Amino acid sequence: MTNRAAMSLVKSNRPRFTDIKGLVAMVGHGHSFGVGGHHFARLPIALLRAIAKSSVKDLRYICWAGGLPLELLLEADAVAEIDLCFSSLDIFGLPPRFRAAAESGAIPVRDWTALAMIQALRAAQQNLPSMPFQLPEGSGMLARVPGARAAPDPIDGASTGFIPPLRLDTFVVHSQRADESGNVQIIGPRALDFAMAGAARQVLVTVEEIVPVGALRQDGRQSILTRNQVSAIALAPGGAYPASCLPFYVTDYQALSAAFTARETPLVDSLRLPSEGVPELHQKAAKIRAGTILATPMLAHAEKKASVDEIIAARIAAELDNESFASAGAVSPLANVAYRLAKATHAPDMIIATMSCGHLDIAPSPMILSLIESLDCETAAAYAGGDDTYSTYYQAGAVTHEIVGAAQVDRRGRVNTIALRKPSGGLIRLSGQGGMADVANMHRDYLLYIPRHSVQSLVDDVEIVSSARGLLTAAERGPMGYRAGKALVFTDLCVFRLDETSRDLVVIETIPGVTRQQIRDATGFAVTFDAGCGEVPLPSDDTLATLRNRIDPLGLRRLEFVSAKERGALIAEILKADRAAVERCIAAQGSLVGN
Repeated sequence: MTNRAAMSLVKSNRPRFTDIKGLVAMVGHGHSFGVGGHHFARLPIALLRAIAKSSVKDLRYICWAGGLPLELLLEADAVAEIDLCFSSLDIFGLPPRFRAAAESGAIPVRDWTALAMIQALRAAQQNLPSMPFQLPEGSGMLARVPGARAAPDPIDGASTGFIPPLRLDTFVVHSQRADESGNVQIIGPRALDFAMAGAARQVLVTVEEIVPVGALRQDGRQSILTRNQVSAIALAPGGAYPASCLPFYVTDYQALSAAFTARETPLVDSLRLPSEGVPELHQKAAKIRAGTILATPMLAHAEKKASVDEIIAARIAAELDNESFASAGAVSPLANVAYRLAKATHAPDMIIATMSCGHLDIAPSPMILSLIESLDCETAAAYAGGDDTYSTYYQAGAVTHEIVGAAQVDRRGRVNTIALRKPSGGLIRLSGQGGMADVANMHRDYLLYIPRHSVQSLVDDVEIVSSARGLLTAAERGPMGYRAGKALVFTDLCVFRLDETSRDLVVIETIPGVTRQQIRDATGFAVTFDAGCGEVPLPSDDTLATLRNRIDPLGLRRLEFVSAKERGALIAEILKADRAAVERCIAAQGSLVGN
């Protein structure tokens, strides 16, 4: 029996309807296990909590992201192996259980590029022995991806990546609705849900509602996982809480913050749905429309000169124009602010994609933490999955910008977001590269930011090259179908350009008030200044007003510029302001409805 024939599907034209206990009974010891949803959206929290409380052990966790689902399963000692691209708790920082497992070596962690994982899932979905993918040129990631290798393309001989199938025993996902025949509705970004469902032996779904056959046709923009792709369904209202499930409720960031900071209460207990269900505030917040928010006064900012985070946000926004297609990565408040600022000011025709390209062509709505997802969902021209957007936009070279933060960059613009070596010899595990290794070459412009410029963050050579602009010049990029563009690194001290001749970073602009000696002293390699090096221009009063009051009234961009010790207090401040803004918007929405 071949590997392709070995996978016995537990799917039929009539999925089984059961309860969460029945779904848990279908998860076996040692299963290769995938989780649907994305960030804090549509995570199957109720089902994951039940699995964590069961006796299931030795799971091989396979997913683009780790984050909260992985933390729950690690806490329960249910995971034996980890395959992922990235793990973060979004604004709350690095996941402590994942870091502890990775740093101690207690659990094997295999880092994938996003494209390699997508193609491996597609190989399983399409019943193929392998799938090709563009090599992550300049990075060291190919050697890290399980089973991946470079080989000559059989048609033209070009060096190409190939990856074997990545099969799942079980894929769990939460969605909005299922009809009585078992078709499952997904509203909003699909992440890798369709590819993972296709690669899985069994697909277990929790839903907010079960509706009559034909009712799903009455909804607007949606995606349907047809019933022959589903194994079993359980009704679980509030099953994603405290993550979101639009249009039913938004993410409860206060509940997440309390769960992550609780020292003595396990996550599995902290994340319990309240007995009365999803809090009313978060249900009402999901109904707030973009027009209401734009008409609601936000926080008043005292007049003051531009801070460094505002200077950098405005400077990045200046890189964008009406022909830009900018994608916001997984955890990039600064980039998200810069994109929206550009679209709200000088580049109204640019395209912004958020939720890792799941929301396509959004309006530049204000970044109210609890409402960002629902506003982007409302204003997006289309929804997509990560697998769709890679082939349609990234691999095609259509995305001009995806500005991403980096923990460490070397003199050649190479990035390390995998792990740092301590002076004692131990490791500090970082979030992972997500899709950076792929898109560093695919995007027209390669833009990075280091919020805190230091000799630890800007080094002579990174120890692990998780991503790099391996294809730098027009001559290198043209044959691959990629447009030539800029390669820049922004820090709180200066702006570097990656020189095409020397292939080293050169300072082209300094932050106002920063001396060249300060930059030299804070950099771990010999600094070269461009002959025309000048100062980063200060944002205009109009730009500052738009940034502070229209785009980022809570100051989410500040989260990128504070230390770990300062982060908790800033998050508490932001969450308080976020709650107040949501309450004002709910009141305004009620007034509009009443009128």
